[in-house]
Amino acid sequence: MPHASLRHPALAILLMAAAAPPAQAAGGHFDVDDATVVDPEHCQIETWWLRSPSESAHALHLGGACRAGPVEAGLNIDRSHIDGGTQTAIGPQIKWVADPLFQRLSAGIVWALSIDTKGDHGPAHTVYLPLTLWSGESVQLHLNGGIDWTAGERSTRRWGAAAEWAANDKVSVILEHSLIAGVQTSRLGSRFNLTPSLSLDLSIAHRSSAGSPGYAVGLNRDFDMH
Repeated sequence: MPHASLRHPALAILLMAAAAPPAQAAGGHFDVDDATVVDPEHCQIETWWLRSPSESAHALHLGGACRAGPVEAGLNIDRSHIDGGTQTAIGPQIKWVADPLFQRLSAGIVWALSIDTKGDHGPAHTVYLPLTLWSGESVQLHLNGGIDWTAGERSTRRWGAAAEWAANDKVSVILEHSLIAGVQTSRLGSRFNLTPSLSLDLSIAHRSSAGSPGYAVGLNRDFDMH
């Protein structure tokens, strides 16, 4: 991993995700988000671990979100270890989604803030628009477009496209390609629904500037607030 990736914890995490052969339906540790939110009166906890073997870099994420009226509000904590240095970032995230054609088309907007706990850098912002198209009962297409920026630094564009195929109600396959923080990443992964409220994610990805792939594993848990 280039040393430049340590300028800000959020950027380090983004590059880790792009370099780790893993990948917010999509969501979890996948780079391309879907245009859905948790159900009313429900919350979700997501945790994942990213690893890039060729660069001895890894990252750990813990995030929780709950439905608050029409939006999904959450808090993310990320810790990355790159080039012998450790970075920790924490920040809120808000997501709003509209379903003009239920189970056919949905679109929304996501804003996230990432704060360097050491205070060495200003907060990093991310804003993007997720779009999800349903093609039949088993195929979903996800599109993302937005920007990332940190105070005093140039903003960078982000975009991504993903196809998700549900083989059955237990297993889904996700293929995505994205550009985040100037790094292009292709990722292939699967989601296994262990129970109606617990799922396991596994993926492998190749970053445009990396020689060997990385991988990721994640767990997602949905629960009722009552």
